[in-house]
Amino acid sequence: MRNLNNYLVVTVFMLTAIFTTAQTPEQLFEQGNSHYANGQFQEAIDAYGKVLDANQESAAIYYNLANAHFKLNNVAPSIYYYEKAKQLAPADQEIKNNASFAEKMTIDAITPLPENTFKTWYNSVLTLLTTDGWAYTTVIFVILCTLLFLGYYFTASSTKKRALFVSSLVSLVLAICSLLFAYSAFAKISKDNPAIVFAKESQVKGEPTLSSQEAFLLHEGTKVMVLETVDNWRKILLADGRTGWIPTTDIREL
Repeated sequence: MRNLNNYLVVTVFMLTAIFTTAQTPEQLFEQGNSHYANGQFQEAIDAYGKVLDANQESAAIYYNLANAHFKLNNVAPSIYYYEKAKQLAPADQEIKNNASFAEKMTIDAITPLPENTFKTWYNSVLTLLTTDGWAYTTVIFVILCTLLFLGYYFTASSTKKRALFVSSLVSLVLAICSLLFAYSAFAKISKDNPAIVFAKESQVKGEPTLSSQEAFLLHEGTKVMVLETVDNWRKILLADGRTGWIPTTDIREL
């Protein structure tokens, strides 16, 4: 009986300790921020990692995590988490600026293939919002178009009717454009499969075998696009158009 009582006391004590020491994701995030402010970057990384382990993600968490890795000169992780932050907040200029600083730490100098002016402009507009962002924008313009058309229908003044009709047409056109951008953003996400090289140095092969001839070398932090998978190999595409096969363990997909 005494052993049972002792067991119950120990169990209650352990459960109490677990529940009193458990931290919410918000508390862990603030703890990470505190560690970062004090220059304890690894501790900050550990705290932010626990937030992600709790299935809580946001652009802010990925951004702060990237900053902490950047402070420790962890090239690949910093670029990886900046890219994750950009996926959730593509228009955030601060994330873009810090990501560009991190990219300067990479060894590989890859010159992207040239794009025509229209495609460059189109892609810059497309990345202003996420797929959901473009979808919400479409809904807003549709509602606005409907309200303006109702105003046009019930307004007696010819001057106001003309202005409301033109405004409703403009809203309709903007709604259609937003819808097209939403579909384009979704198609791009569905087609693109980006990854970051995490190996310090990786031999990219011409074929998905170790005995295949080396095509070129890549180093940590380089961004690639995954095209195909064969066993433990990934076929990748670089921004300059080169392709090759890299071991799955050498990259981390976004």
